[in-house]
Amino acid sequence: MTGTAAPFAADDYRARMERAARSAAEAGLAGLLVAPGPDLVWLTGYAPTAATERLTLLVLAPGQDPVLVVPALEAPDAAKAVGASALTLRDWTDGKDPYAVTAPLLDTGGRFGISDNAWAMHLLGLQKALPGTSYASLTEALPMLRAVKDRAELELLAAAGAAADAAFEEIRKLPFGGRRESEVAADLADLLRRFGHSQVDFTIVASGPNGANPHHEVGDRVIERGDMVVLDFGGLKDGYGSDTSRTVHVGEPTAEERRVHDLVRAAQEAGFHAVRPGAACQEVDRAARAVIADAGYGEYFIHRTGHGIGVTTHEPPYMIEGEEQPLVPGMCFSVEPGVYLPGRFGVRIEDIVTVTESGGRRLNDTTREMVIVD
Repeated sequence: MTGTAAPFAADDYRARMERAARSAAEAGLAGLLVAPGPDLVWLTGYAPTAATERLTLLVLAPGQDPVLVVPALEAPDAAKAVGASALTLRDWTDGKDPYAVTAPLLDTGGRFGISDNAWAMHLLGLQKALPGTSYASLTEALPMLRAVKDRAELELLAAAGAAADAAFEEIRKLPFGGRRESEVAADLADLLRRFGHSQVDFTIVASGPNGANPHHEVGDRVIERGDMVVLDFGGLKDGYGSDTSRTVHVGEPTAEERRVHDLVRAAQEAGFHAVRPGAACQEVDRAARAVIADAGYGEYFIHRTGHGIGVTTHEPPYMIEGEEQPLVPGMCFSVEPGVYLPGRFGVRIEDIVTVTESGGRRLNDTTREMVIVD
């Protein structure tokens, strides 16, 4: 995470903390313990400039005012966070035991949800101070905590998607053939920043046989005429994520390349049309996967169909077989089927989609047709 926070007011953060505490109680938890990271940013607007070995922890519990335990030397910065007026700061100084400061805030026999990215030394310190407590990761205990976005969040996600679209429209005008993947990736990163991203999380440029690896690490391979090139890129703009994929071709494609691209496009369309309130997440995966399987390429679609997005570019919910979580208006996630032919090429097409009252709405609008580049 960066220090960039979305433009929300203290009352927004207060409402989020109250909702999180209620959700914890409904899940049978004594409270939530939130370490620096995306959950803390979403709940308070506070992003420490560097997460260190010093304990920083937001304590949320039903019927209890929120408390943020912070190192004394970082308390002035924490007090400047927009959500700080909706909580109590409790600082501790070097040489003191931060767990002794935190322990009185917790039910001595309670079970707590704790941030997935909390340091192990901090969790072990809490367990030592309060041996009667137990813990569950937030993703396990409250996977939908940030999943349903409000109107302001949807506007920010739409703006991030539009910025990523603008980056694609520009990159397709640039030469690909004869250049290294790393050079095109650098151009993509520059374009994302030009269109307002403060953080670039990934710029996958996977050419030719590299396209068969969904998470190819950009390298120095020279892109050749006749290559299919998978572009997958995104990051954070005003605190909210973008993530889109398009597959372009350097020069004219073969009939097979067109056929596979059209197949993935049809699968992406099927996944999108499966989005509706009340449908299980796995139905989106099934709809997209069925198109590819029916065409005989099922074994080459090797990842889930989608993931949630918000203050991070990957978060719940996940569009995958076995996920029965029903879709709810305001959820945002990717729909990104792909076909990956080892040693040859790959194709992926990805949009961010939000659930509406009657179906789904794409937050990416660039063409899904085959794009020919130089």
